Amino acid sequence: MPKNMLKKMPKKSSSAAKSRRAGPPRLPALDLHHLTHEQHALVEAIKSGPRGRFIMEGPFAVYLHAPGYGLLAQQLGAHLRFGTSLPPRLSEVAILCTGQFWKAQYEWMAHAAIAEKQGVKPAAIRDIQAGRAPKSAPADEKAIFALVKELYATRRVSDATYKRVQKLIGDAGMVELVGILGYYVMVSMMLNVFRMPLPEGKAPPFREPGNR
Repeated sequence: MPKNMLKKMPKKSSSAAKSRRAGPPRLPALDLHHLTHEQHALVEAIKSGPRGRFIMEGPFAVYLHAPGYGLLAQQLGAHLRFGTSLPPRLSEVAILCTGQFWKAQYEWMAHAAIAEKQGVKPAAIRDIQAGRAPKSAPADEKAIFALVKELYATRRVSDATYKRVQKLIGDAGMVELVGILGYYVMVSMMLNVFRMPLPEGKAPPFREPGNR
């Protein structure tokens, strides 16, 4: 190949580097000292709920831009995280599976730490992050992983997979599990669409699929 043609060829490394960046946030940052009445009500609802605090990051920073919607969304999220019949350990496995599927950077960063505190083994967390079945995990975590994986891949759940999990968590637990998945899919989409950044100093747990 002639030398002059080599100079005109694009550098692959530059393109690959760009695909790792999500781009700048798409919503303007808000000042907690200059909120509307509705926005302030949302902040206070989150602080007074089971979370106990408000952080101007992640999905809550998105919700502030539509506080009426955000108030309802955070109420559902609080119930699904703190008020269901599922053991928190299993809820966190479901959330991690969702974050991994959507490559939701902030969601994974936040819930990987919570999952470990709730008893999910670090090896299982690493497997889920890589999209692998957590081989060293307890049977109930494996069952949750298999159901979520099948649902996201096929948009259906087989009788065998359903019955395996239903025996572990019951009918109410199944409804709540699907609710948890749906809520955190919504959170993942919020985080991805609006390019919500990670806290300063935190590395993205996933490679960005590329800018659109």
